Amino acid sequence: MSRSLEGTALESTALERSGSASSLTSGAAEWPEADRAALADAARRLEHASFAAQLTHMVGQQVSVMGAFIPAPARKLVSRAVGAALDRALRTAIASLGEGGKEPAPARRGLHKSLAAAAGAAGGAFGLPALAIELPVSTTLILRSIADIARAEGEDLADPETALACMEVFALGGRTEVDDQMESGYFAVRSVLATSMTEAAKYIGQHGLSRQSAPMVVRFLSKIAARFGLVVSQKVVAQAVPVIGAVGGAAVNYAFTDHFQSLAHGHFTVRRLERLYGAAAVQQEYERMAQSQRR
Repeated sequence: MSRSLEGTALESTALERSGSASSLTSGAAEWPEADRAALADAARRLEHASFAAQLTHMVGQQVSVMGAFIPAPARKLVSRAVGAALDRALRTAIASLGEGGKEPAPARRGLHKSLAAAAGAAGGAFGLPALAIELPVSTTLILRSIADIARAEGEDLADPETALACMEVFALGGRTEVDDQMESGYFAVRSVLATSMTEAAKYIGQHGLSRQSAPMVVRFLSKIAARFGLVVSQKVVAQAVPVIGAVGGAAVNYAFTDHFQSLAHGHFTVRRLERLYGAAAVQQEYERMAQSQRR
């Protein structure tokens, strides 16, 4: 009998602890203030970042409008360069899985921006034909910075899913001023990528990344390319402004890198909080904060 009572008491204690833990994860009001502030900052970065607005301020012209006048041959060149850049970046990410381990370390944002600016200076000096060489270099440098930020937020760089989460950042910045919030919001983009990302991570975990990518990997990259290409087109337009040249090319690439670093910081903050409180609770509070910020 005493054993039965003892067992009942232990079960009761376990249920109390379970209920306590559940209440901590279900109500954002009970989160530490630092986590609430971090999520609010992530929402600002992910919902209100505009690379076109940065470039418009830089070159003094409406970049988003100018982008509509890119000639067809240039668009094809941009599309090819984007595809090559993302493919190279993914292969670099997979080849360096586990590099640096999973111990959090400060992200070296300044170093990567400086290196990307140097690559942009070369691209600015030689114009659009240099994009096929410059963009893969810049994209890979940005990916290195994104991985640094991911590790600083507690991600395991030895996990293929983390590498794909880093690639996911390139799809988060392709928003225009006329986009519908429901279609282009942070969680909407993640939802679009979710299935192809899961399939690609499973394939890479089992087979690695061969020279001829599997259909699920190609599908994942093509969805990213559709959004990343918009930001690259804005970058190309800004660098084509006559007064820009090599010096401006460096400045544009510096802003290009800073844009994706900011998105990465928001993205991996959200993922860190999801590991603590659960995806549903974080999304609910994030969307409440994002709605409040739009007012």
